[in-house]
Amino acid sequence: MADVARLAGVSHQTVSRVVNGQTNLRPETRERVLRAIDQLGYRPNTAARSLVTRRSGTIGVIGSRSGFWGPSTVHRAIQAAGRDAGYFVSSVNVQLLTRNEYVDAIDHLRDQHVEGIVLIAANDDAVDAARAHAGRGVPVVVVEGDQAKTEWTVGVDQLAGAEIATRHLIELGHERILHVSGPSAWTEARARLAGYRNAMYAAGLPPLLHVEGDWSARSGYEAGRLIAERDDVTAVFCANDQTALGLLRSLSEAGRSVPDDLSVVGFDDIPEATYLIPPLTTVRQDFDAVGRRAIQILRSALTDEAAPERLIEPELVVRASTASPRARDQREGARA
Repeated sequence: MADVARLAGVSHQTVSRVVNGQTNLRPETRERVLRAIDQLGYRPNTAARSLVTRRSGTIGVIGSRSGFWGPSTVHRAIQAAGRDAGYFVSSVNVQLLTRNEYVDAIDHLRDQHVEGIVLIAANDDAVDAARAHAGRGVPVVVVEGDQAKTEWTVGVDQLAGAEIATRHLIELGHERILHVSGPSAWTEARARLAGYRNAMYAAGLPPLLHVEGDWSARSGYEAGRLIAERDDVTAVFCANDQTALGLLRSLSEAGRSVPDDLSVVGFDDIPEATYLIPPLTTVRQDFDAVGRRAIQILRSALTDEAAPERLIEPELVVRASTASPRARDQREGARA
């Protein structure tokens, strides 16, 4: 740092302010210091800084090995946002998604003296693990956690997303809409089921008994085999796009045309959604925004600043997998 100060013609304290991201400097002074840093290849001594500031400059991220698109994308977004905010990011992936695994992962990161933790797993065990560590000096932000149970949480408004998906089908003229849900132990699955029911009740329509899946294409395929045998269902709202992918395959094998026989809506907007047959109508979640907001909320927890809004609005993306049920009704009438 002294070498940087000499080359830039400034004080040691000025270099320290630039390195630590302080803004009370003239732009030309900051630029001169940054040029000197680049020329000398200077890197801060993080161990020494930790001793002085009593801060590690490191945050922890707990993800899973599930490979699901949403959690994996949020994980990458949080890592990028954390680095952009000046943190080192230490990641742990858990396998079984149990409370004990989450507790062990949190303890492991605490042993590394992280300043805060972001937990990407919105099931009940994850929320319980986060609550168990509340008040122990290291804030834990739960992505898609239950706001009523966790002090720090962030995510897309799952309830609103499910409502706009179901309302889209209702506005097309569908009345017999079935929901293939995620697993009931997951906060997101419960919120999407509640949003589906809210939209149905608001339209004066009785919700159908939902089919519970596990987020996978396989569970969507199995649900599709059951739905293909039913004549009363005209539309299906799937808890995520992977479920919808399996459902589309199953319906195709059964000779049921989408959207002529059944309309299908997913949730997430995975990159493959636009290339499915037919292209999938779905609810888009801005996972990059979730990652950035998670870091903002974590920083607010560390500094006692006002936290930003926890919920991010979803967006309906309409493609070719949804249509009015009238064409089907007309065909059936003609056959009769």
